[in-house]
Amino acid sequence: QVQLDESGGGLVQAGGSLRLSCVVSGRTVNNFHMAWFRRAPGKERAFVTVITRSGSTDYADSLKGRFTISRDNAKNTLYLQMNSLKPEDTAVYYCAADSGWGTKYFSPDEYEYWGQGTQVTVSS
Repeated sequence: QVQLDESGGGLVQAGGSLRLSCVVSGRTVNNFHMAWFRRAPGKERAFVTVITRSGSTDYADSLKGRFTISRDNAKNTLYLQMNSLKPEDTAVYYCAADSGWGTKYFSPDEYEYWGQGTQVTVSS
């Protein structure tokens, strides 16, 4: 059974930083395409970033340069480093895992495993 367990969310002032973690259990993290999505209040779940099995990364255009995805295979953990946070980054952040070979990384439908989410709140 694959489980994803996020942590690291919280309240931060605009301009601050947070690092989210997602511990993967049941399989090794590099068996998956791993992604972060977020759901802001009143909005649909939105793609943030992905790291593929091969280690390639991609980001939502609006987040390039501020957010960084990485993984630690030894710790079986996915990370999201978020810098220069803005109030509009306020959302519940979810990690997701795709065991397949699809290429629609931006679509939440591509992912079969999800964490429970962690709240990030950025105050102005």
